[in-house]
Amino acid sequence: MDPVAALLEIASLLERERASRYRAKAFRQAAATLQGLSEDVRDDPAKLRASKGIGESTFAVIRQAQAGEVPDYLVELRGAVEPERVSKLRSTLRGDLHAHTDWSDGTTSIAVMAEAARALGHEYQAITDHSPRLRVARGLSAERLREQIPLVRAQSAEGFTVLAGIEVDILEDGALDQEEALLGELDIVVASVHSKLRMDARTMTKRMLAAVSHPRVNVFGHCTGRLVEGSRGTRPQSEFDAVAVFAACAENGVAVEINSRPERQDPPDDLIALALEAGCLFSIDSDAHAPGQLSLLDHGAERAERAGIPATRIVTTWGLDRLLAWAR
Repeated sequence: MDPVAALLEIASLLERERASRYRAKAFRQAAATLQGLSEDVRDDPAKLRASKGIGESTFAVIRQAQAGEVPDYLVELRGAVEPERVSKLRSTLRGDLHAHTDWSDGTTSIAVMAEAARALGHEYQAITDHSPRLRVARGLSAERLREQIPLVRAQSAEGFTVLAGIEVDILEDGALDQEEALLGELDIVVASVHSKLRMDARTMTKRMLAAVSHPRVNVFGHCTGRLVEGSRGTRPQSEFDAVAVFAACAENGVAVEINSRPERQDPPDDLIALALEAGCLFSIDSDAHAPGQLSLLDHGAERAERAGIPATRIVTTWGLDRLLAWAR
């Protein structure tokens, strides 16, 4: 087995499992290191093991692959990590409007995320790194975002488009955490609440209504902010008037995100039903922070299909031209 392919597959499986980001990153780093080594270093175990970026675990994988074997660790992960779920709706998804890179709190470059999306068969992928107030996630200042936009669009290729976007914080007063003019230069704006998630329902409703009524907002991200499982523990959902907020989404053509991360499962099923009844559009997104997490779209598709959402109401089933016309 090709050792680089083995290392990258291990990294992707760890990412899909949402294992330690450092563990997955180590396998990606080892793959990049191995690709840059000369043949004589690759073939010399002592020199290979001494190479910076090759650790004990990655060395064992490389040596087994070089011996023509499928590495034991890869076999183990293939059996342990849940494979992608197959559904009719998943096959109709044409892209993803929410993903992060190492410009904020993602683990890999724009180029690596774009290539992973393209390998999944996406027609488009939005890069939506965080906005400046989310300092813990290295949110992008206006200057950094301006620098990033052309680099994102430069990853587009024939039959595949990388969209410049942002996951912009909804501030406590409902304002958006980025310059107005700069938001207008982007292809996709996902607006999400990341702070003061436990504020009272009346104030939270007012905050959300202001954001989803903003003309630059396209997608209302993980609307309740809840966590139901995973390494970060659990977190209750925010309280707000969902009927009023979803009515505003429908009125303004803002898609309610079905966040595909299993630890979020956001919105809950009852709120998906309310949004469906309100006439909302939806966007099934991965909220990926690593390449292997882009495949988590299958979880969101399964939930949407179970909820009875027509594919025509899901913007990520649309072709690029229709999607961009809506986003503008």
